[in-house]
Amino acid sequence: MTTPAVQLENISKRFGSVIANAHVTMDIRHGEILSLLGENGSGKTTLMNMLSGVYHPDEGTILINGEKASINAPKDAYQYGIGMVHQHFKLVDLFTAYENIVLGLPVKKGERKEQNEEKIRQICENYGFEIDLEKKVYDMTVSEKQTLEIMKVLYRGADILILDEPTAVLTPQETDRLFEVLRNMRADGKAIVIITHKLHEVLEISDRVAILRKGEFVGCIPTAEATPQILTERMVGKKVELQIERPLPQSPELRLRVRHLNVISEYGLPVLHDVSFDVYSGEILGIAGISGCGQKELLESIAGLQKTETGSEVTFFPAGNGTDTPLIGLSPRQIKKLGISLSFVPEDRLGMGLVGSMGMVDNMMLKNYDECSSFFTNRRTPRELAEKVMIDLDIVTPGVFTPVRRLSGGNVQKVLVGREIASAPSVLMTAYAVRGLDINTSYTIYHLLNEQKMKGVAVIYVGEDLDVLLALSDRILVLCEGQVNAVLDGRTATKEQVGLYMTHLERKDGNSHGA
Repeated sequence: MTTPAVQLENISKRFGSVIANAHVTMDIRHGEILSLLGENGSGKTTLMNMLSGVYHPDEGTILINGEKASINAPKDAYQYGIGMVHQHFKLVDLFTAYENIVLGLPVKKGERKEQNEEKIRQICENYGFEIDLEKKVYDMTVSEKQTLEIMKVLYRGADILILDEPTAVLTPQETDRLFEVLRNMRADGKAIVIITHKLHEVLEISDRVAILRKGEFVGCIPTAEATPQILTERMVGKKVELQIERPLPQSPELRLRVRHLNVISEYGLPVLHDVSFDVYSGEILGIAGISGCGQKELLESIAGLQKTETGSEVTFFPAGNGTDTPLIGLSPRQIKKLGISLSFVPEDRLGMGLVGSMGMVDNMMLKNYDECSSFFTNRRTPRELAEKVMIDLDIVTPGVFTPVRRLSGGNVQKVLVGREIASAPSVLMTAYAVRGLDINTSYTIYHLLNEQKMKGVAVIYVGEDLDVLLALSDRILVLCEGQVNAVLDGRTATKEQVGLYMTHLERKDGNSHGA
């Protein structure tokens, strides 16, 4: 039998009293794509961070091509031919693609830029990459940045590649191109590990699927023998219903009207241009678009957090015969004082949504602390709410007073979503509500959003997984270059159709051009 590229033997890692990995034994093989699955906090990224030199195992042995390896830093990992592309890119925005690729490498005597560029072009030709070496990172799309990250590790001689959530913010077309490149790399004998939560992609691209549960390795399944149900049950340890409901809207009423919304960035560039649409009670309006197309600014404009240009209109229509209320120019506090309940789950969980140094109780209290009539704050109610959210969403935390920054990203997101839903909103806006969440928790969130919909809440859902967007949304608004490019029926639209509208802006004359 061929010697595996990597053998992990009894690998364990602890962070204080928390066991991230417990006696993990598994292998990674040359010429294969291995998917690594597990719930939030199951230790997937921690395990791969030990292989890439970010962490050092407390116990166990790592073998590279059959030889014992000592990996204490990322530079050690590179010497063993290991490269990791993290979910959050490690690029210098002001540098060109070429400068990022060679950054940190020793300069060899007599070495010329032309020689390095030729080596890069050869890698591109071998695997099917397309890259502009003189393009600045700040001008790149998310897909181009990811290509650059992969190029960096290949240029350093990596034969073992680890990609953490590589398709999280890619369009279907960009995902297809990435998978084509990965297949070319597999054919060249590379060992590739993908950490992901998207089961349909696991089944499409991988050869084997390794599964972790609560830090322990529970087995490896050949992809040909796997189904979404089998994989989910192995991850969770019990039977899970994988079905997104989409009940029909009941007696929908106009709740929000957005007209001619224009937003200019701090650099003077247009972010949103003449955006107009309606939102109804009892429906889920999905927002689709490639990263940076104005989704964030759109939700923040409605919530009173984003400055808009003259002529922009956002109007709230209450249930019954109440008076409609213009929201442009109002702060979140002013909107709340008018009796309008807007809940917003922002993209930036700890920067905008929660205070990392506070526990769940205090973060729950932040929502309504200004309503307290006593000199002393009431912690009983927010504690009860925190304990309820912790149980309902199965949040893994030492306690409700533990600072939320100590929780995994998925558990932080559960705290935020739970708090916003608990406030009984008229309009619920979510930006990437399930980003980084495991499949079991994601379906819990989808169920909660549908519960809100059935209660008559107007739900705006910004998502990056088009399969989910198509299964969950009643209507889908597609943004391209900061403009509304289409509003589609969620029940009849296709993934290819949405992806095309995301990347090709339809001009008013009926023609289109590339995004």
